[in-house]
Amino acid sequence: MAHQNPSDEELRSLLTRARSIAVVGASSRPERPSHGVMKMLLAARYRVVPVNPNETEVLGQKAYATLEDIPGEVDIVDVFRRAEATPPIADDAVAIGAQALWLQEGISNDEAAGRAHAGGLMVVMDACIGVMHSVLGVPAKSDAGGGSDRD
Repeated sequence: MAHQNPSDEELRSLLTRARSIAVVGASSRPERPSHGVMKMLLAARYRVVPVNPNETEVLGQKAYATLEDIPGEVDIVDVFRRAEATPPIADDAVAIGAQALWLQEGISNDEAAGRAHAGGLMVVMDACIGVMHSVLGVPAKSDAGGGSDRD
């Protein structure tokens, strides 16, 4: 059975209740799509955690080498990696207790989706979290969701 993304209502609910988003493949280079999306998520006051072993900090947020290294809870794992790299990321998202695996626009992998679904996660593929946040009219967080994540 082919994967079908959650409904707009389900996505709005996820984005409204989520507080923490890990951005796998985050880059400090402003020309990279992950940089722009991370900037938008920070402006919406999420706790945004960059995950990239080649970065130490992105947009003032401490970067972590792996999902498992992140202190605290992660609600959504947003992925900016090639499709073939996503199945182990799905396993890691399940292992850390995330609520959702979100593969950015242009990224789809049925194996990753299957692993995440099997672990109880909502799965979104081939969709930009920033665009969906805007299109669905999700309000910015009113509490201390964003800001620095320095330990």
